[in-house]
Amino acid sequence: MTPMVRSNICLNAHPQGCRQAVLDQIEYTKKQKAKNAAINGKHRPVKNVLVLGCSNGYGLASRITAAFAYDAATIGVSYEKAGSEKKFGTPGWYNNLAFDQEAKKAGLFSSTIDGDAFSDEIKAEIIKRAKENNMKFDLVVYSLASPVRVDPETKVMYKSVIKPIGKPFSGRTFDTMTGEMKEITAEPATEEEIANTVKVMGGEDWERLIGQLLKADVLAEGCISVAYSYIGPELSQAIYRNGTIGMAKLDLEKRAGVIREMLSKIGGGAYVSVNKGLVTRASAVIPIIPLYLSVLFKVMKKMGTHEGCIEQINRLFAERLYIKNENGDAAIPTDEEKRIRIDDLELDPKVQEEVNKIMPAVTAENIRELGDVEGYRHDFLATSGFDIPGVDYEKEVERFDVI
Repeated sequence: MTPMVRSNICLNAHPQGCRQAVLDQIEYTKKQKAKNAAINGKHRPVKNVLVLGCSNGYGLASRITAAFAYDAATIGVSYEKAGSEKKFGTPGWYNNLAFDQEAKKAGLFSSTIDGDAFSDEIKAEIIKRAKENNMKFDLVVYSLASPVRVDPETKVMYKSVIKPIGKPFSGRTFDTMTGEMKEITAEPATEEEIANTVKVMGGEDWERLIGQLLKADVLAEGCISVAYSYIGPELSQAIYRNGTIGMAKLDLEKRAGVIREMLSKIGGGAYVSVNKGLVTRASAVIPIIPLYLSVLFKVMKKMGTHEGCIEQINRLFAERLYIKNENGDAAIPTDEEKRIRIDDLELDPKVQEEVNKIMPAVTAENIRELGDVEGYRHDFLATSGFDIPGVDYEKEVERFDVI
């Protein structure tokens, strides 16, 4: 079975490849367990965890880290398409199956809810399962990345877009499979598109979720909630931080303050964690981002500081969320905007200076020399279960409803 890639989008998923990718992340996390314990102390800093957007990327890495580094019970929520006997499902569906199987083997409680996390019905199901299993969440991870959201009150559907604001943005990119370079342009967003993107990817739903969990009394004393964001380098600001997505992320940060106040009543807190840029299904089609990430990966691997999702989140837990001061109290380090910065290695001045030196020099002829095209392609294919070491891709997949 081979990947079906069109316009930098992988259209299929390999069941066993997805499973192996999850197993690899679990194995890495198990090796980090003793190191994390040395940093965080021998107590279990987190026992019951809810992850919204648990099936891919940072959400999946968060669930794996909570379970296999800290022995936490987890409830995960994602909206996936199941595989049938003859037709493949989404990568996240296979990832969830693999996680639940491995958690069960390890004697860890896990429960996965498939459905629209934006809906009140799914929020009610989360509360129901928490109460049935006597769980009070001490960590709520908000890692949703959806192109659409239906407002639970008005039932109006909103769609997000990744566009600049004010004027068009043009940038070079490359074809993930061939390495061919080309220039692409994104037209500026309308006011309606900006508002709709904030509605989908801002913090409104996060605030609504925490409000309902508080009201239902399923949050533990001292509960932390964290949502994920990205800032990136100066060269991508027009399309990202100063574009429609950036406006949504600003709303996310603003509402983090409101949620922080809500959780302070139970001794808790809320934070936006600014993470490193990584290959995702969305980032692959944004002007300049694939080229930037390819060069970034080359530079960071050379410096020995490159991290993927699972490395980032293990470090987030161990060195940010659960460190304590000399008095034994929680001491989460933040910037002046109260954000957790785990993008510190990406935005290291030495890294960015080298990236900025290389970017203008990249051409179709030297992209493989100056950028990490193979590493980028591997990460891109791995999100769909392809190019994973140890998987026989020549072997026919007999069924797509199992892993």
